[in-house]
Amino acid sequence: MASFSAQIPLCFALMMAICLLIGVNGSIEGGQREFDYFALSLQWPGTICRHTRHCCSSNACCRGSNSPTEFTIHGLWPDYNDGTWPACCARTQFDVKEISTLLDALEKYWPSLYCGKSSTCFSGKGLFWAHEVAIEKHGTCSSPVIRDEYSYFITTLNVYFKYNVTKILNEAGYVPSNSERYPLGGIVSAIENSFRATPEVVCSKEAVEEIRLCFYKDFKPRNCLASKTSCPKYVSLPAYVSMGGEESESDIAWISDDEAL
Repeated sequence: MASFSAQIPLCFALMMAICLLIGVNGSIEGGQREFDYFALSLQWPGTICRHTRHCCSSNACCRGSNSPTEFTIHGLWPDYNDGTWPACCARTQFDVKEISTLLDALEKYWPSLYCGKSSTCFSGKGLFWAHEVAIEKHGTCSSPVIRDEYSYFITTLNVYFKYNVTKILNEAGYVPSNSERYPLGGIVSAIENSFRATPEVVCSKEAVEEIRLCFYKDFKPRNCLASKTSCPKYVSLPAYVSMGGEESESDIAWISDDEAL
């Protein structure tokens, strides 16, 4: 009887340890449940770059005449229908060699618009693209649709080219301007009419900062979930103002990426 009694605390301890390993979704920690849909997040450089306080080699806002003037990619994010998302789903480290053939395209269409290195799940600070693969909503949680680093980036680029938001808005008369204000409903309708799905628009004050397109796992468009918006009824698409580069007269200071906070 004493032997049986001694086993009870041990069994209880084992049960508690198992409970701690099980996630809230019923899976072992790290083995999060499969996502429900993708969100392609696009940044408007005219809005983000006007807040630039420092220039550095990694900041595309500081390329002068070569700085981006169309929507650029922020990330392709796997999300859940309940408004949450999977995070840091696999212990893997970003290898830039895997995407060496894509670097020119990534520099142009998926650049960092900030200085400093991004935090990653497991390897500390790293390149902006490492952040997209290794942390929060991004690449490592895209399985089983996307299973490796190269596939994540080439898939995102292909979706970006197919659903060209900059072209759609320009054709509808919504062009970069530092004086015009456009009806938010008109911008949303232009995208809806082209892609047959409702986007999410994120603003910084009155200026469009991001537009997000949502997709089923087969990359057919679907409505985004956001029921509220940070945007007013009339919004702007600020034109890019050159900074950095040899031809710029900007007095923005240049720093190294390691100096950036």
